[in-house]
Amino acid sequence: NTVGFKETEAKVYLSSPITVKILEVERFTSVQDRFNLTTQRSMKHGEFTWLVKRKEKHFIDLHRELRTYKTFMKIPLPRRYLSVSCAYSQFIFYLHCMEFIDVSQMSFIHDLGPKGLKYMTIKNFYLKYCLCVCSWLVVKDSFLLYMKMDSGAISFVMLFDKEFGIKMDSKDTDTKHGVRVDSLSRSLVLKCNSYRHARWWGQSIEGFVQKYGSAFLKDHRFGSFARVEVNIPAKWYVNGKTYMEDVANALEEAKEEIFITDWWLSPEIFLKRPVVEGNRWRLDCILKRKAQQGVRIFVMLYKEVELALGINSGYSKRTLLRLHPNIKVMRHPDHVSSAVYLWAHHEKIIVIDQSVAFVGGIDLAYGRWDDREHRLTDVGSVTLSHLETLYCYCSIEILNEYPHLWLSFFLETKMGKKNWVILCFYIHREVKITFTLHGNTRFWHGKDYCNFVHKDWIQLDKPFDDFIDRHKTPRMPWHDIASVVHGKAARDVARHFIQRWNFTKPKYRSLSYPYLLPKSHTTAGEQRYQVPNCIPTKVQILRSASDWSAGIKYHEESIHNAYVHVIKNSQHFIYIENQFFISCADNKYVFNQIGDAIAERIIRAYREGKKYRVYVVTPLLPGFEGDINTGGGSAIQAVMHFNYRTMNRGDHSIISQLKREMGDNWINYISIAGLRTHTDLEGKLVTELIYVHSKMLIADDNTVIIGSANINDRSMLGKRDSEVAVIVEDSEMVDSVMDGEPYKAGKYALQLRLECFKTILGTYTDPTIDVSDPISDHFYKEVWMSTSARNASIYQRVFRCLPSSDVRNIMELEGYLAKAGLDREDPARAQEELKKIRGFLVQFPLQFLSEQNLLPPIGSKEAMVPMEVWT
Repeated sequence: NTVGFKETEAKVYLSSPITVKILEVERFTSVQDRFNLTTQRSMKHGEFTWLVKRKEKHFIDLHRELRTYKTFMKIPLPRRYLSVSCAYSQFIFYLHCMEFIDVSQMSFIHDLGPKGLKYMTIKNFYLKYCLCVCSWLVVKDSFLLYMKMDSGAISFVMLFDKEFGIKMDSKDTDTKHGVRVDSLSRSLVLKCNSYRHARWWGQSIEGFVQKYGSAFLKDHRFGSFARVEVNIPAKWYVNGKTYMEDVANALEEAKEEIFITDWWLSPEIFLKRPVVEGNRWRLDCILKRKAQQGVRIFVMLYKEVELALGINSGYSKRTLLRLHPNIKVMRHPDHVSSAVYLWAHHEKIIVIDQSVAFVGGIDLAYGRWDDREHRLTDVGSVTLSHLETLYCYCSIEILNEYPHLWLSFFLETKMGKKNWVILCFYIHREVKITFTLHGNTRFWHGKDYCNFVHKDWIQLDKPFDDFIDRHKTPRMPWHDIASVVHGKAARDVARHFIQRWNFTKPKYRSLSYPYLLPKSHTTAGEQRYQVPNCIPTKVQILRSASDWSAGIKYHEESIHNAYVHVIKNSQHFIYIENQFFISCADNKYVFNQIGDAIAERIIRAYREGKKYRVYVVTPLLPGFEGDINTGGGSAIQAVMHFNYRTMNRGDHSIISQLKREMGDNWINYISIAGLRTHTDLEGKLVTELIYVHSKMLIADDNTVIIGSANINDRSMLGKRDSEVAVIVEDSEMVDSVMDGEPYKAGKYALQLRLECFKTILGTYTDPTIDVSDPISDHFYKEVWMSTSARNASIYQRVFRCLPSSDVRNIMELEGYLAKAGLDREDPARAQEELKKIRGFLVQFPLQFLSEQNLLPPIGSKEAMVPMEVWT
């Protein structure tokens, strides 16, 4: 919150005094230099120390300015400038005095690290006359900025990175005397008065940055912008319930700023369920409450191509902006000006005070909240059914004032008990009255109850209106993974957000949209709030970023590099959950090397005669609207083509590579599976796949990658979708077992793997299932493979569900579906069969539509888009 430097409310100094110490006096002999005496003094103010180097002429200039100033202020003139002037508040707030002792509003901010350097610049703009604009150039430990002197507004921020460099030769600066500062985002040239002046500034900037910000100047492991940080409190989340609860609690603890970026954000979602405290934990209500408390909230949303995607980010932006002036929302990219139509901002980040950062695959959006039960139905009323309950939430005075609402209500009464809710929603929509929504038995309200393969979202500006009949259609459960990190790792996540925000900022010219500044790593350990039940770990932030997404001239694909490295170096097993499984490079259509790394690692284990397992859990169908009973549509089939091309179809697939080396023995090394569940919906047995949206890898129970990046080229190559992930390596070990032998496993990785296995294998309902040893023959064959095969077989007998390996082409679909399952032929027997189901795991139908060309047919709209859209 900077202001003009001449404003009386400008906050520059701390409450402590400024002390001065003379270090040395230098003499220079030069005819051109009229005043050749130079003094260097050490200054100290609170925790900050810095050097001031001044010539005699600078003292004379200050003396002249102070004489004028003291005349206006009617105060005596000090005799010893540095020591006395710094002791008198009348002088230290004078602009020329601040310039003389080299301080500004940015100098003594604790969270911005060391005091840094300051330099006055003058820019000349020639219109009808010459206009001079004065600015401060401020250099901090990890960035520099321009700040206008008249308004205090920050007009430019450059983050230091591995491309940071200082050049002072005239051929590099295109000026007689100058300094060029380079970074990945741009180059900045400072024009100086003399060669000596340029050398001094260039060396000062380089020396300061090398001393305090060297960690940002290196090319870190995997090519990441961020280094490995140790002793970082971290926590994992399986499914949205616990994740959103911790997000809500962390948002409530925010004191200064909140950063949010999502592929999709739904303002009206509830972060804590069931709804027992009214709207208190609804996202928009939380953000409004924090904004009213003075917290500044910055949100970046992906600006979709509306003809291709119906997430309505425009509505989300308008809704958030109406809440409070402290909430700022940007959308990016601008498709016309940037010519970016194919790629998306896909990361999901929430940062609190640059000290707590949530990173993973869970958007704060409809359909994402779920728990380990993965319910298919939610037909309970959001209120009690008695009339007096309605009066509690929608007062009778409102109904008397708007009598036509009674007519609306009675017209709807034939539809059942839910009509009390319909009336409340009608009041909310028509009368614009905010009422408190209670839901003791309902978890998913309005648009949150969804099955996007059955029907994609519509009318998102009516958030509490159902768009699917929940009495007939089951919801699609959502399985997802996320994480939270603190301290320096959180600072790195914030730095990525800030880089993206500042890159987009020029399109939002209003001063109400400020440039953001990264806090210093030196203060990262001062945690005001920590998410409960964290584990100390070693953490590195990874990302996919490029020129279009973050404004950097060289793209970064550190997530891809980390995946390949971890797979190649794993010793016992890898466990993957991912929304997509598109890999195995042919360097024509697919380029990422994750699938090839998996195949190479298995082949190495086979040749060495060692036990090694690969577990892959991915959705049974891609997440696009389409009727799989008729083939699913071109979009679903296009993604299926590349998924199957990675798994088992074509020479480049993983299983094909393995078969060439070991024949049918591949089945002892890799398992590909999906998730499915079932329930009774108002007397009818129903089933639905569980949509796996996770982006996670666990290796050897000691290394975990969690983020927003899918296993496909869009997420992994860096030049396409933007992504963020964390790689967590355990530093706290616990006793475990690996292939029947004692094993030291990482506490973080082991607990996450156990939670995933227990959830999908049914250990919470059948404690006899042992998931402790991930590679033993008993677990792999008798638990994992047996459970997935048995569950898949039961679901096929009961429901005749799709996808199924019994259907090899579209022609066989009709005959397959014509044969009734037990759910229709013998419901009682079907119930008995379903009792044998354990957990959610089912074998992936590797032969589904194997005889069908799944690429988009010529002439379809899907065939008109470039192939890389699907990969």
